[in-house]
Amino acid sequence: MRILYITQYFPPEAGATQTRAYEMARNLVRLGHQVTVIAEIPNHPSGIIPPEYRGKWIERSDLEGINVIRVWVKTSPAKSFRQRILFYLSFMLASALVGLFLVRGRFDYVYATSPPLFVGASGQLISRAKRIPFVFEVRDLWPESAVALGELSNPTAIRWATWLEEASYRRAQKIIVVTQGIRTRLIQRGLPPEKLEIIPNGANTELFQFSPESRDKIRSQLKLEDNFIAVYAGIHGIAQGLKTVVETANMLREYPDVHILFIGEGPKKQELVNQVRLLDLSNVTLIPEQPRERIPDYLSAADVALVPLRNLEIFHSALPSKMFDAWACQLPVLLSVSGEARELLEGCAGGLFIPPEDPIALRDGILACKSNPDMINSWGENGRKFTEAHYSRRALAEKLAEVLTLLKIG
Repeated sequence: MRILYITQYFPPEAGATQTRAYEMARNLVRLGHQVTVIAEIPNHPSGIIPPEYRGKWIERSDLEGINVIRVWVKTSPAKSFRQRILFYLSFMLASALVGLFLVRGRFDYVYATSPPLFVGASGQLISRAKRIPFVFEVRDLWPESAVALGELSNPTAIRWATWLEEASYRRAQKIIVVTQGIRTRLIQRGLPPEKLEIIPNGANTELFQFSPESRDKIRSQLKLEDNFIAVYAGIHGIAQGLKTVVETANMLREYPDVHILFIGEGPKKQELVNQVRLLDLSNVTLIPEQPRERIPDYLSAADVALVPLRNLEIFHSALPSKMFDAWACQLPVLLSVSGEARELLEGCAGGLFIPPEDPIALRDGILACKSNPDMINSWGENGRKFTEAHYSRRALAEKLAEVLTLLKIG
């Protein structure tokens, strides 16, 4: 099959969206399919384009057999509503023009992954103009989640976004969702069940593995050889509620051998830095975003992984990919996500559920883990076995290929 894959975010940018798109495309290529990705010139989440990409309207490259076409977008370090809309609309327009006029050859599918929702508009346009079947991937129910997080409040904008969302659903021959909760919600909204297919998030179990050597090396570099380390690795954004983690760190002052490690960047990073400075916390380390291939080293160095989201109903259907990355490295998870993720965690005995945005409960959970090394080792082993068996990126790509092949035959 030849697949035109439209994703605004893609490596070298870091994040769950980028990783899913890259791993899916890479494994489809390994299965013998041809994949062309249209993505933005790297800039996310900082909004700053690296020097090597500046001044370029289009950049072509080959990434492990994936034909990657990167296009200009209107970027800005400021994350106001106006700047975000310009950012999304510029990619929508640029990706549509490239898909219509610069991508050669016949494709079997246009595969667009959302959010941002405007990617769906680009995919629809290319699909209609070139008469190529359209497949729409929904990783988050936008604009519902944006409204819940307070990112979108303008009634006119919400109406237009909902119209675009529903138009994408209608146009798509198949809708790929990442959780059962999203599937249930879309069925409640009137979509036929047979149009929906679940292909969840997962982990690259070949890259993400526990390494004793990396554990010793990283702990030595951080000068935390004898500490109990709780790590958060991911975007520092609105959805995660990371201020709760810093509040927990403040409560853990009396335990000098407990340390909180943050890895990553995002719109809330500076607020966290300021909060740590204001509280004068010596038990917190914030390090910059790291290349994807280095994350397993840091996960190996930690004792538990923190996977938080804010206490909002919209997140009851979330399955954060960082949960599977941690498990792949035999790292137990302290999960502050209610709903589907909690059911999975408790079903495989891969960690401990902590009520979202509850710093006292998180403190108690960290201390409970610290005092029970055999328990957390068992949780880590359970998580690795479970992820290998059910959530490897290669197996999930095989499932997508099967879905698309059956759709083509049908």
